[in-house]
Order: sequence, then C-alpha cells, then structure tokens
Amino acid sequence: MSLLNPFSRRPALNTASILLVEREEEFQQRLAEVLVKETAVTLNVRLAKSLPLPAAHEQSRPRIDLVVFIINLTSDLSLQSAEASLKYLDPEYFLGKVCFMATNARNAAIPPERLDALRELAASLHCTLLFAEDQTADGATNASERLLTILKVAAGLVPMTTALYLSNLMMCTVPSDTNETDFD
Repeated sequence: MSLLNPFSRRPALNTASILLVEREEEFQQRLAEVLVKETAVTLNVRLAKSLPLPAAHEQSRPRIDLVVFIINLTSDLSLQSAEASLKYLDPEYFLGKVCFMATNARNAAIPPERLDALRELAASLHCTLLFAEDQTADGATNASERLLTILKVAAGLVPMTTALYLSNLMMCTVPSDTNETDFD
C-alpha cells in the first residue's frame, strides 16, 4: 500500500483524471455519470470507497489530478472514512489537488458538530470545501460544474493558473471565536 502521488506520471494532452472517494457510493455514481458527459477534455473518472487504492492496478492507473472526498453529513462513518483515507495521500496533493464535497448539509437531523468537524478538517489541510445538493435532479449537475472548474485548473488545462493559486482563493477557513462584546 503506497501513497497516492500526484506527480508519479506525466500529464496527457487535454486529459484530466479525477478520483471520487465516497463510502456510501450514493451520490458518487450520479456525479460520475454527469462528469463523463464533459466533451471539452478527455476525462477519466475513477471511483473508490476509500483509500488506499489496490496495488494490483497501479501500473495501469492514470495520473490523478484531483481527489474529491464526498462526505454524507448524515453518516458519521462517511467522515471517519475520509479522515482515515487522508493518510494514503502524498503531502503534495494538499497543494490544491484535494477537495471535500459535503452532501445533506441542509438536513436538520445532522449534528452541528459534524459539520464543524468537516470545516475544521478542510481548513487545517487548506482544502476547498464544496456543498452539493444530492436530493434534487440538478444537484449532481451543479456539483459537476464546480468540480470541472477545479479539475481543469488542477490538471494544468487553464493557462496562467495553478491549483495552488486556485486553492488559496477557494480554501475553507474557520472563523475564530469572537466575542460580540468586543465590537462595542
């Protein structure tokens, strides 16, 4: 079980690869179907329940430009699985090539601590945190448009822009606890 390294392979011309990691695989499949309809670039979509990826297919695996952890906020196991998978990524992935996508954030039944834990995780790793609506028909389409924008930059298909620059613009930040009396 080796670390997944972003620069282990050379990039292919007009090609981008994305790895969608989700424990439950509910939203992952719908999102992958929408992503493969992209026609401007050749897009490789890989699906995984968790990391590490099997070593058996390591030689045929394409270069992975963006890793997306899809976290269902109604499941505590989803967040735990994503946290456990992070140790199988090379640290260079955290330079703009990792993104978190939360689903079911509007559900009133989720504990606020789970959303706070996800925000803190994304902020501590300087990663982008996106929210997706997985209960509507347009949810996967809207999420795929945002991911494609990030993926094209991470794959080097957008001139004069790097993944690190984009991640600095879009990274998740957790506001510090401020006391309201300090503003008087």
